[in-house]
Amino acid sequence: MKISVKVKLRSKEEKIEKIDDYNFVVYTKELPVEGKANESITGILAEYFNVAPMNVKIVSGHNSKRKIIEIE
Repeated sequence: MKISVKVKLRSKEEKIEKIDDYNFVVYTKELPVEGKANESITGILAEYFNVAPMNVKIVSGHNSKRKIIEIE
């Protein structure tokens, strides 16, 4: 399954807002330094979808606030 994610950085809490079945907003406390924000996003999504973090992959948007994520 592929989903579209808009990322909100430096949030006070880590959470997910579901817009519809394929669009989400992910809030993370991390800064976009050395891939820490991307790691945090994949971890948050893995927990939300109840899958292992290695099953969540960023397909596009590694350096963008809008990302396409594939969840296996």
